Amino acid sequence: MKLLDAMSPAPRCLRMYLLEKGITLPTEQIDVFTGENRQAPYLAHNPAGQTPALLLDDGSCIAESIAVMEYLEELHPEPPLVGHTREERAVTRQWQRRAELNVTENIHNAYHYAEGLKRFEGRIPVAPEAAAGLKHVAQDRIRWLDGMMGARTFLAGERFTIADIWLYVWLDFGASVGQDFDRALPHVGPWFERVAARASADASLHPACKPGGVRG
Repeated sequence: MKLLDAMSPAPRCLRMYLLEKGITLPTEQIDVFTGENRQAPYLAHNPAGQTPALLLDDGSCIAESIAVMEYLEELHPEPPLVGHTREERAVTRQWQRRAELNVTENIHNAYHYAEGLKRFEGRIPVAPEAAAGLKHVAQDRIRWLDGMMGARTFLAGERFTIADIWLYVWLDFGASVGQDFDRALPHVGPWFERVAARASADASLHPACKPGGVRG
């Protein structure tokens, strides 16, 4: 297997997962800033043009970081970052979907349409007029998530999972591009600091990340 990696939040999620699992994969870097992921030969592997992607030994490719994590989890079930039981796995997926659909996808698209507009216009459809609204929704949904999280140590309870990885990386990215969240939130604030203190958090940053720059 070979990982097609990049300096971007979704690939960082996968890198953080690999560090937590103690998995090392041969890796090739894809330059998303020059649009290498939107050109051949990358598109021959992943026609969606997104990173990361995992090339399998038979030549096939699995894309989308969560899908790659789920695939690797079946190969390397310990330590469990999805869950030991079907109930645990369902709860992990529930929280990951809540975070992605309500919070992180809005941060992502708001960045495309505002801070990252010059980079993305011409590559993907952009809607600059939507950016402010998406940022507002993301912040509202972070507060909503804070209320649902309650006093849990992690999103799925006492278990650290891929849901925590996903939300942490995107909130950290958001803070680096002018979309920080309210650090005084009673549950998400301390949760963020707990995850940031894990060795995998800073270690998952791409080597090209610069102090004060975009964190991916």
